[in-house]
Amino acid sequence: MSNDQRARQARAPIYQALQQFRQMRVVPFDVPGHKRGRGNPELTAFLGEQCVSIDVNSMKPLDNLCHPVSVIREAEELAAEAFGAAHAFLMVGGTTSAVQSMVLSACKRGDKIILPRNVHRSVINALVLCGAIPVYVNPEVDTRLGISLGMKREQVARAIAENPEAVAVLVNNPTYYGICSDLRAIVDMAHRAGMLCLVDEAHGTHFYFGEHMPVSAMAAGADMAAVSMHKSGGSLTQSSLMLTGPAVHEGYVRQIINLTQTTSGSYLLMSSLDISRRNLALRGKEIFAKVTDMAGYAREEINAIGGYYAFGEELVNGDSIFAFDATKLSIHTRDIGLAGIEVYDLLRDEYDIQIEFGDIGNILAYLSIGDRMQEVERLVSALAEIRRLYQRDSRGLLSQEYLAPEVVISPQEAFYARKKSVRLEDSVGCVCSEFIMCYPPGIPILAPGERVTEDIIRYIQYAKAKGCSMTGPEDPGINNINILV
Repeated sequence: MSNDQRARQARAPIYQALQQFRQMRVVPFDVPGHKRGRGNPELTAFLGEQCVSIDVNSMKPLDNLCHPVSVIREAEELAAEAFGAAHAFLMVGGTTSAVQSMVLSACKRGDKIILPRNVHRSVINALVLCGAIPVYVNPEVDTRLGISLGMKREQVARAIAENPEAVAVLVNNPTYYGICSDLRAIVDMAHRAGMLCLVDEAHGTHFYFGEHMPVSAMAAGADMAAVSMHKSGGSLTQSSLMLTGPAVHEGYVRQIINLTQTTSGSYLLMSSLDISRRNLALRGKEIFAKVTDMAGYAREEINAIGGYYAFGEELVNGDSIFAFDATKLSIHTRDIGLAGIEVYDLLRDEYDIQIEFGDIGNILAYLSIGDRMQEVERLVSALAEIRRLYQRDSRGLLSQEYLAPEVVISPQEAFYARKKSVRLEDSVGCVCSEFIMCYPPGIPILAPGERVTEDIIRYIQYAKAKGCSMTGPEDPGINNINILV
């Protein structure tokens, strides 16, 4: 980074404007109604006066997220420079909003989009909204770990050849587990076919700042990327960025974002994006070197316990696992006779350790900029004790995390079609009209328009019995499911 760039990246225009605004002591006859916290003393005592005093409405000195012309505009320009994008949009509806804006910008009703089926529900939600048709590239599965992998180059090439009218290819990069596809090759294939390449980069913020990381979406030449700054970037929950390349029309994307994003953008969220971008631009290289070292140390120590498998770069095969995100601490638990969600529950209930998620075969401990080595040591010790106290025979445990779906009709058609509720076990052979998923990670087991199979029912019942947090259907108990009439 040049001295000029460093000087620019040291600015935080939204944060600085809010600091100046606070000193002005403006009398508020606008919203929000708590009036800098005075009207809600309990909330002010809980969050602090410093916080509620900057929970303000858009006004000329503070710009407007829907049509930024001053401090928000500058914050977006600084973010674009830091991330190597043509433009960056501050998103206050989470990365869900960014992912949906990408898809809605690229697709309209009837358009085909090529994507892996192990996408976050926000992608399929976007298809429900716009009526685009998914062309799924079913990812390979690591049968030992039971996890879905990246998109193989051959599979993407075949999908493009068989669907030349498709408008875009969407890639998860990295997956929740840290698996990366050959992003540069996929971008190149998409562009040669006249398609856009969109990247759900929710778990890859650090790719832009760390050294020896897998390639980022913008560096690979992707057209759009959704980046969860609140995950590994340190900003507040629900704050995110949408990045675009030079071939994407900024004004049109802004219009798409404004279809669904709030007109009352939170300055708490926007200032957190501004400050976090500055922190990563100035110190990200050193920060993520420490995170990578911590994760590497934890992998070695956990693998030395025995029974667990904290997997890493040894999985790389140059195609479906083109690269691995070394900051991810993904741990296979099935060999100690415990489902991942069971280890998750034990860590929380018995050891006061909250990890990101557990599924039926693995857990994920999310390491990022706020972690310290003493917490990593505590996690390792707890896992060793869990193995000693709770290990049992692993026979009978399911391992498959990904079930390839049979898509019957588009998500939009299924979601809005006439439907009826039936018992889950009576739905085999029917077409589902809603989502069922474990959250996290939020990858649908069933999505609207897909056929229900016995394997899917067995998986859902097993995940429920093990204690996975199931979401999606109208029936909160996941005993009934809506199917097409």
